[in-house]
Amino acid sequence: MENLLEIKNLHARIGDKEILKGINLVIRPGEVHAIMGRNGSGKSTLSAVLAGNSNYTVTEGSVTYLGQDLLKMSPEERSWAGIFLGFQYPVEIPGVTNVNFMKTAVNEHRRQKNLPPLSAAEYLKMMREKMAYVEMDPSFSSRGVNVGFSGGEKKRNEVFQMAMLSPRLAILDETDSGLDVDALRIVANGVNRLKTAENAFVVITHYQRLLDYIVPDVVHVLYKGRIVKTAGKELAAEVEAHGYEEFE
Repeated sequence: MENLLEIKNLHARIGDKEILKGINLVIRPGEVHAIMGRNGSGKSTLSAVLAGNSNYTVTEGSVTYLGQDLLKMSPEERSWAGIFLGFQYPVEIPGVTNVNFMKTAVNEHRRQKNLPPLSAAEYLKMMREKMAYVEMDPSFSSRGVNVGFSGGEKKRNEVFQMAMLSPRLAILDETDSGLDVDALRIVANGVNRLKTAENAFVVITHYQRLLDYIVPDVVHVLYKGRIVKTAGKELAAEVEAHGYEEFE
């Protein structure tokens, strides 16, 4: 089976500060990978580089996505190709409703695949179905994107957006940040409903608690810009019990 994503010796910096110092990672369809590490270890930088954030400069290495050179693709092209980034702090977009925002995004993805746009009835049916994944009230569709949303509501909205776009590779950057137990369960259940044998997830987190709900196939510990240990889900429990000191 073709690898979904292959990262080789990836180095990246912001300004003059090198943050990623030789990342190697292979992700195959159907897998869930968890990346754990302290603040400043490079977790969010890795997600930003994969999404195409222009604030970061790749200085060495390669990233191949479904046989394509990901680093040569614009952020829009990466999205159209099936890459989704869930932000740690989802942005608010005043004046743009959820329904219009997602309808534009979904139909643009369809246009890139030479598919006709969804009719209003088709879109509303799809939207209600995907909102149910994260127990989101339909009234949220008429509200501005994330405007006035609580932290949990913003994270639910991101998983709803992911459900609407059906990405091949979803990168969730600290989706559990600021969530209470109920919101965490709802968000995780939404993610689990989206898992298939064809897609893959990268879950970036500090703590094991999210991984009790979204069970990873592989866990990586990132320390000072490098993956210093890779193992099965038991590694998350080890980190929870002993912290990151043993990797220093």
